[in-house]
Amino acid sequence: MASPIISVDDLAEPPAQTLLDVRWQLSDGSQPDLYASGHIAGAAFVDLDRDLAAPPGPGGRHPLPSTEEFERAMRGAGVTNDTPVVVYDDANGLAAARAWWLLRYFGHTQVALLDGGLGAWLAAGRPLAEGDETPEHPGDFDARPGAMPVIDAAQAGELAAHGVLIDARAPERYRGEVEPMDPVAGHIPGARNRPMDRNLDENGRLRPQTELAEDLADLAGSDVGVYCGSGITAAHTVLALELGGVSGVALYPGSWSEWVTDPDRPVATGDEPA
Repeated sequence: MASPIISVDDLAEPPAQTLLDVRWQLSDGSQPDLYASGHIAGAAFVDLDRDLAAPPGPGGRHPLPSTEEFERAMRGAGVTNDTPVVVYDDANGLAAARAWWLLRYFGHTQVALLDGGLGAWLAAGRPLAEGDETPEHPGDFDARPGAMPVIDAAQAGELAAHGVLIDARAPERYRGEVEPMDPVAGHIPGARNRPMDRNLDENGRLRPQTELAEDLADLAGSDVGVYCGSGITAAHTVLALELGGVSGVALYPGSWSEWVTDPDRPVATGDEPA
């Protein structure tokens, strides 16, 4: 899989890939009930809060899972070292992108997000299966962290000052006008706002590669990092930037929810000067 995304037409039926259903909403959490009521045949359900994050704490609301826990979860979902993996959700790819990024970070080289997710699958007239599809045999995926770049809080602050640090949250959260999730509103000083919605077209699918490349042309040659509220939305932006030709983008996993745990870290509000 050379591209980080795959279309419904290119997804084999029956699938020759390992399929992961990652339905999750910020307000409701993981949604196994929706998976059970209808999913792409052969897909295993992955719980974002349990399988794709460690418990909340000083590292933020969705810290990276440990190597051992992630390997266990992926093997339980049938992930193997040599079989391509396709991840999807039923929204705009936000939750599925977290799985895409983690699999890449832990060393899987063949991972793609289903562009348009379950909505695109249904729009193409494809069928759904019901119930639970726990794999009969566990996978053999060997998790080896470090294949995707990450930065910590100190490095994020440095990048905001001397490189490009993208804040992928909604503009009103970036400016500090509202903050529904974390105790402090605002952004990392020097970060530039590029909301995740900018990755998507009017149908909620990723914008064409040529459009993204044109939009991201000013990032060429820059050291780039991305953060959001807790490291979920930021993974979607890492994927979109890669699709648009900007590689080597670092993720700040703790993101804003970790940044504000230290009262000595500076906070900015409003828009940054042009």
